[in-house]
Amino acid sequence: MNTRTTPPAPSNPLRVLGISGSLRVGSHNTAALRAVAAFAGPTVRFTLFEGLADIPPFCEDHEHPPTSAVEDLGSALHAADAVLIATPEYNSSVPGQLKNALDWASRPHGNSPLTGKTAALISASPSAYGARWAQEDLRRILTGCGANVADRGLAIPRADAAFGVDGLPLHPDLRSDLATLLDHLR
Repeated sequence: MNTRTTPPAPSNPLRVLGISGSLRVGSHNTAALRAVAAFAGPTVRFTLFEGLADIPPFCEDHEHPPTSAVEDLGSALHAADAVLIATPEYNSSVPGQLKNALDWASRPHGNSPLTGKTAALISASPSAYGARWAQEDLRRILTGCGANVADRGLAIPRADAAFGVDGLPLHPDLRSDLATLLDHLR
């Protein structure tokens, strides 16, 4: 399974699955999720899903049986109490690989691992806009998949200057905003 988990937390921690919509090694969105994991504290068990690149294009002909990468995504979503997705913006929307993964995760319709799942959103971009359009599209996609999406997301503009070499946010307000996202998932 392609996931990385923080150390065990006290009994009944909130289990949050982080999914970055970027496949790039130096992704600002993945950095934002890693920062959330660093701020999670003992009441949250944060797992970063790292198998997005392995998920094949969605095709109903290949649903049964699904590939191991698709099964890993479904298992990770089933095991989570909530999901935190961070997305870049490609051509004014979400990256194709993220949309593809959500198409797989939406199956079977009405009984998927996303149905009823609490979700919160981050969008990070080097632009001054912070990938807000991608976040709006992602909100619509997740709602269509049956997830309960938090009203407030976090857009991170100028993300190329937002994180230090340690991967943590440079500005205290961004640190606070990332930590607050976990409160929206409770």
